[in-house]
Amino acid sequence: MIINNKNEPITVIVVDDDIDTLDVFCEYLDLYQFRVVGKAHNGEKVAELYSTFKPDVVFLDVMMDTYDGIYALEQIKKINPDAIVIMVTADLTKETAEILERLHASSIIYKPFDIKKVINTVKEIIDSQRNNKSNLKQLGSLVQSTELIFSVGSQKTSVIQK
Repeated sequence: MIINNKNEPITVIVVDDDIDTLDVFCEYLDLYQFRVVGKAHNGEKVAELYSTFKPDVVFLDVMMDTYDGIYALEQIKKINPDAIVIMVTADLTKETAEILERLHASSIIYKPFDIKKVINTVKEIIDSQRNNKSNLKQLGSLVQSTELIFSVGSQKTSVIQK
């Protein structure tokens, strides 16, 4: 089981216009102990779902008739630029890949997909995000330590000058 930073199962929203694909994908995620907190059949309500549930991960189908995944990705990134959004698509065009990269999709998974690869992708993204946060925390501690040393060094200099 992959856990989030609250030591709980990963929460997800899944969006796909194919009802069967959506249901099967959610069942697979459930088997791997992900907690599906929201489902949608188009990108129209995804921003609302994201704001309500604040999931750890969003899986978005790219090609949908009404409000596609690109629209939904844009809306989510307006709410949270750091959101983990994994695009799921059968569209192998270079143009789509470039758009998704420009919009900072966390990853692209091509259909048909292997659920184990999906799980490994989520794990890698979550681990990478945790490492980045840990590195930022360490950098912040280093900066504070440097400021303290500089501050103490300045005080010594002031004492010496008197």
